Amino acid sequence: MFRRVVISVVIVLAVIIAVGGWLWLGRDQPRPGVFRAEPTSAFYAPIDSRQVDSAPLTLQEVFTPAVQTVGSMRLEDKQQFTDCDEVLWGASAEGCTQALRATYQGGAMVGQFVIFNLSDGRAADALVAALGKDGFVRQEVPFEATGSRAQARAMGHYVTVSWVGGPAPAQELIDGLVKLDGLGRVVQSRIVAVT
Repeated sequence: MFRRVVISVVIVLAVIIAVGGWLWLGRDQPRPGVFRAEPTSAFYAPIDSRQVDSAPLTLQEVFTPAVQTVGSMRLEDKQQFTDCDEVLWGASAEGCTQALRATYQGGAMVGQFVIFNLSDGRAADALVAALGKDGFVRQEVPFEATGSRAQARAMGHYVTVSWVGGPAPAQELIDGLVKLDGLGRVVQSRIVAVT
């Protein structure tokens, strides 16, 4: 009898510690209120592997003068990372050699865009799937994530993540997300280059 009580108490304590740890560690890691994920498609088959598209991305290539303003948001900062996991929490980008991130602000809206350079389309699809359940990109500029919107796309061996939030009305956030997600068009120039 005593043994059963001790085992029950230990189990209850373990559950309390696990839930407390999850709440403690998870509360600093915001997730978007609405998230959409897309795996790669046949359109991106020419760049399904980094072996055929080996030139690294550059900040100048991705964040051209034409994208200094995206909708009502203006480019605030851009950074390049060789350790892609610095940009992520709760997920890992296996085979990733670089991540480029930019933050945008304007009016009642904040956005960030990240592009990951992975080894192949399978790794890209795996990262997109992980972003939907295991973790997400780190929030560079603080905003209330509850009403925010994000989209992740695998495009060949690349993954783009667009995320907008702030007190702007929902329709403005949707418009901002569509415009921010347009930064992913840079990948299309890579398709042209290898075909």
